[in-house]
Amino acid sequence: MTMIATQKYSPGKLLLALISGLVLGFLILPILVIIPLSFNDSRYLALPFEGFTWRWYQDFISSPTWREALINSIAIALATTVLSTILGTAAAIGLANGKVRGRKLIETLLLAPLIAPAVIVGVGIYFIFSMLGLTQTMFGLILAHTALAAPFVVVTVGAAMTALDQRLLWAAASMGARPLHAFRKITLPIISPGIISGALFAFTASLDEIVITLFLAGPGQRTLPREMFSAARDTITPTLAAAATTMIVFSTVLLVTSLFVKGRAQNNTTRS
Repeated sequence: MTMIATQKYSPGKLLLALISGLVLGFLILPILVIIPLSFNDSRYLALPFEGFTWRWYQDFISSPTWREALINSIAIALATTVLSTILGTAAAIGLANGKVRGRKLIETLLLAPLIAPAVIVGVGIYFIFSMLGLTQTMFGLILAHTALAAPFVVVTVGAAMTALDQRLLWAAASMGARPLHAFRKITLPIISPGIISGALFAFTASLDEIVITLFLAGPGQRTLPREMFSAARDTITPTLAAAATTMIVFSTVLLVTSLFVKGRAQNNTTRS
């Protein structure tokens, strides 16, 4: 028993647990700090806690500027998610075909926005979109966000495609099933968890995007991150914390919902 307890609580495992806890705390602490600050009855975004109030959320909701920024962010993120999911899924399925020439090169180019610094990508997109007349337009902003978000879908759906047994498609074809029918009945249920995960990443990436937005957006395309950035430069008030907490809650609800849907999809696939 003593030997088992020693192995279970060895110094190496305790050190690993301590380091993991410190890293997790470093990542989570900024989120945990900003939430109570949004309820602080103080004119400034600072401690100590002077009292509980909903005033900053009332200011956030009643402000036409903040409300418009929130609506724009959600609308852009939803449109970006739809486009990214369609394009990313199609690209991942196409790349899963071993007969594609230059597959590695295409994969590298598709994933380049994830690797390249956002400022460099922003300058390049701004230069191209300026020639096309897409700057300071909602459509141009959606296209730019899609270019950044689609690689997430390519990665997640590409990983899900590795679980697809091609022999199932061959068997379906030999029994007279059309490609579209085989895709709907075989491929789609298997890769649906990857599609859901990719859509979540795409939505989150668009909702949080600030660098590309600063390059492309005009006065009529104010998003929530851009408005938060402007507020942080001017006067830091707890309204900024209320806006940040709203994004945290929205993202958390979306994450829990997506995990639930993903779990249901995996269970349905297993039963099938």
